[in-house]
Amino acid sequence: MAVEGYLLSGILVLANLLARSEVVIASHDSASFNRSSFPAGFVFGTASAAYQYEGSANEDGRIADGSNGDVADDSYHRYKEDVSIMKEMGMDAYRFSISWPRLLPNGKISGGVNKEGIRYYNNLINELLSKGVEPYVTLFHWDLPQALEDEYGGFLSPHIVDDFRDYAELCYKEFGDRVKHWITLNEPWTLCSNGYALGIHAPGRCSKWMNGNCSTGNSGTEPYLVAHHQILAHAAAVKVYKEKYQESQNGIIGITLVSHWMEPFSTAKFDQDAAMRALDFMFGWFMDPITYGNYPHSMRSIVGNRLPKFSEEQSMMVKGSFDFLGLNYYTANYAANLPYSNSVNISYTTDSQASLTWISEINNSTLSIKEALDDNKRIDYYSHHLLFLRRAIKDGVDVRGFFAWSLLDNFEWNVGYTVRFGINYVDYKDGLKRYPKHSAIWFKNFLKK
Repeated sequence: MAVEGYLLSGILVLANLLARSEVVIASHDSASFNRSSFPAGFVFGTASAAYQYEGSANEDGRIADGSNGDVADDSYHRYKEDVSIMKEMGMDAYRFSISWPRLLPNGKISGGVNKEGIRYYNNLINELLSKGVEPYVTLFHWDLPQALEDEYGGFLSPHIVDDFRDYAELCYKEFGDRVKHWITLNEPWTLCSNGYALGIHAPGRCSKWMNGNCSTGNSGTEPYLVAHHQILAHAAAVKVYKEKYQESQNGIIGITLVSHWMEPFSTAKFDQDAAMRALDFMFGWFMDPITYGNYPHSMRSIVGNRLPKFSEEQSMMVKGSFDFLGLNYYTANYAANLPYSNSVNISYTTDSQASLTWISEINNSTLSIKEALDDNKRIDYYSHHLLFLRRAIKDGVDVRGFFAWSLLDNFEWNVGYTVRFGINYVDYKDGLKRYPKHSAIWFKNFLKK
């Protein structure tokens, strides 16, 4: 896997952060460090996902606190309020996802289009633009139509490629006159890992030895199939956009990947190799195909015939299938070589001191709202990362924007509402009222023009 020359647009992981010896002191003082510290035209935004925010869904789930996304933040009905919050904070852009099952309840165009779903996203996009907030639209953030899961196993089947392409084309037709930034998939690695290797996200498939709660699945084969079909679906959606819509709509299209940074545990070559191997199995798994048309050599060597192969035609379609890259990041790990394979087949170990972040989420339900709004550690988190981001730009890395996760506290998949990642507080016990945390006020001051 080689990373030179990649265009990183969105959230950047600073791969060389841990290798630097100096300490950067972040400041809450927006007079000395603010929007003007970044290049002209740099985009500051915030982000969300349909199932985590919209509500107006009806689906049970095995979640830490027994909750689900039936209501979530009810952004489906409160989108105008949420857009006003973005505007008040000074955000330039909003990255949100369209719900595939909301537009196509049966998963396919032939099954009928939900006109109310079309109307909702038209209203949201128009509201954003009227407030000067640019929409960045993700086509798939893990909410697959159940009909396709029932019919052929969703992303386990190659049939998903054409259905995803058709769904994407519907979105281009309906919204492409106003949406100029498209993202095909959000974190395809996470879907493969959590949904099909560990069984902790939908559809909850894995081997019994990996997770005793899994009733079906194969952790040694299914993640690779799902990844392969996601890559092909991504490329097919990009292909139809470039061939039929890009010139007339004047937009760009990309993908959002996720990767931890892997720091070698020692200077020994075998640990250096382990770090690169770990990056290959997380970032290179998707980045190499869309850049070079094939999987990393290390994956082909280790996974063998369990790793699907691209045909020559598929390789040509996949290669170069992005105008920009979004990169989500969360943490860093030390990577060490293991002379033997273990039950979970990983080549890295986690060390909390190697983390790029040190934010601690307060999950004490007895805290008052006033106490919960005091999130100075989150301000430290963002100010440190933005300082390093500015340094990367000065070092020549082509970064165009930064999107904070997330605008609001929300439904966080298998951990439900037990964590609060938002820069705005949502009171789930009192009508979903929104309150700005201290971090929201910090962003407002930071982004003043």
